[in-house]
Amino acid sequence: METAPKPGSDVPPKKDRPQAKRKKPRRYWEEETTPTAAGASPGRPRKQKNREPRPQKSKSAPIQKKPRFSRKPQVLKKPQEWKSPGPQRSLSGAQDPFAGPAPVPVEVVRKFRRIDKSKKLPPSKSKAQSRLEAAEAEEEEISVKAARSELLLAEEPGFLEGEDGEDTARIRQADIVEAVDIASAAKHFDLNLRQFGPYRLNYSRTGRHLALGGRRGHVAALDWVTKKLMCEINVMEAVRDIRFLHSEALLAVAQNRWLHIYDNQGIELHCVRRCDRITRLEFLPFHFLLATASETGFLTYLDVSVGKIVAALNARAGRLDVMTQNPYNAVVHLGHSNGTVSLWSPAMKEPLAKILCHRGGVRAVAVDPTGTHMATSGLDHQLKIFDLRGTFQPLSARTLPQGAGHLAFSQRGLLAAGLGDVVNIWAGSGAASGPSLERPYLTHRLAGHVHGLQFCPFEDVLGVGHSGGVTSMLVPGAAEPNFDGLESNPYRSRKQRQEWEVKALLEKVPAELICLDPRALAEVDVVSLEQEKKERIERLGYDPEAKAPFQPKPKQKGRSSTASLVKRKKKVMDEEHRDKVRQSLKQQQQQKQEKAKPTGARPSALDRFVR
Repeated sequence: METAPKPGSDVPPKKDRPQAKRKKPRRYWEEETTPTAAGASPGRPRKQKNREPRPQKSKSAPIQKKPRFSRKPQVLKKPQEWKSPGPQRSLSGAQDPFAGPAPVPVEVVRKFRRIDKSKKLPPSKSKAQSRLEAAEAEEEEISVKAARSELLLAEEPGFLEGEDGEDTARIRQADIVEAVDIASAAKHFDLNLRQFGPYRLNYSRTGRHLALGGRRGHVAALDWVTKKLMCEINVMEAVRDIRFLHSEALLAVAQNRWLHIYDNQGIELHCVRRCDRITRLEFLPFHFLLATASETGFLTYLDVSVGKIVAALNARAGRLDVMTQNPYNAVVHLGHSNGTVSLWSPAMKEPLAKILCHRGGVRAVAVDPTGTHMATSGLDHQLKIFDLRGTFQPLSARTLPQGAGHLAFSQRGLLAAGLGDVVNIWAGSGAASGPSLERPYLTHRLAGHVHGLQFCPFEDVLGVGHSGGVTSMLVPGAAEPNFDGLESNPYRSRKQRQEWEVKALLEKVPAELICLDPRALAEVDVVSLEQEKKERIERLGYDPEAKAPFQPKPKQKGRSSTASLVKRKKKVMDEEHRDKVRQSLKQQQQQKQEKAKPTGARPSALDRFVR
């Protein structure tokens, strides 16, 4: 009985089983050979090309090199003319009737353009010229993109227009409510709270929440769009002012004696006893500072992020009950009984500027969002608009039959004034031009005397606090129609608000950077730098930044002898001495030329005898 051989053993295969001869695989570097053996696998016969043998060159023949440049005359090619691309065709073969990007109106592009192309660029070096041209091209591209993205802004501002020369001041709130849609009409309401009035009110930065503070201790916070009440308490003490902090979750209330902080559930979180007898509150959102004005004449800055008082400034002007802030540079404006308005910063112990506005005491102050105009009213029944761009001069004035006790600016430059139980609103040609005081835009009579005014952000609504409660007025064209969802989103959730708070704290601006011109922060204060350097030299007794005397480095191979070191040191000292002499000679020549110039008088023929 025969057994099968194990694999791997040297037993030859059986003869009765003929084994097929395997074809050796061909490598890519081997030439393909035609199968001539009998055992080759049959296949399709391949056609062989008749190749002629190449003529072999003799080794003794000289090798002719090809020239690098051709001897044929070169013919210049004609420049191809640029042809506009024709209409694009789709897969179906139809032409696109609107090929290319959509055209943008020139007026819209001009609105977003920041560089005036009518002015020619100043003559400069080629490198600087190329940079300026690149900046112009980039600015043009950005303005076109901004003009295209304006289509995404769904809302547009609008104003009331009278028919056939009709005065818009005669249009009542009831007529406006009947003309607008249901959602806008719901924004007009009256809260009858006469038993707790008069009221002060404040809107949150997003414009979604409203805080109310009654003189007789009533404090409430609500979502005024949905009319949902967040909290309502009675502090059993007089309330003089109320303000939201960085978000609608925290509320600052100036009570009769001290400053109290509440949350949106009405729970008292802090009682700041260092801020006592507060009359007015202002919150600086980008600096997380709560500014308070007191009866004792002190202006106090409280940092709500760390709970510390940054500065306590004595205005030396008696009781402070008129205060507002400039949204552009965060400077606080205080109105005094002597008719002046002072501008304050926590970095300075003295006012940045003082403006004489009225002959009597100042009753109200307001600054527009661009920081260019300031409106003031005084006991002399004058309403004035001042220019804050360095001149501090009055631009316009109007005498009112009854002095304005409260003023407020809207996001688009409308000015509201409370005259007893009447509210007058003035509008201008634009946000940058300032309001025109010739004719009022709207007029409304209330159920009591006005005690607080504020325009709601991103809504055409004016909130008025009076002795009879709170009134929400419709003012078409008052607010910015489109909001920035990353900065002030009225529809944000709780998690989005928390993330925004963290980001705002990381980007908090220090209180020391508050000044009249924020653009000056990018410049170098040379005077202060030189003064600090001089004080440092006097304190140390030497100049630490002075150039050290030259010390020659020792050389190798016997070249560091004492004589060579002294010689090199003397050479450097002589060169420095020559430079000083050249500079002194240049200064002397400049002084002689300045003396030789005429001082401005006409030359006379007798000047030749002057020695």
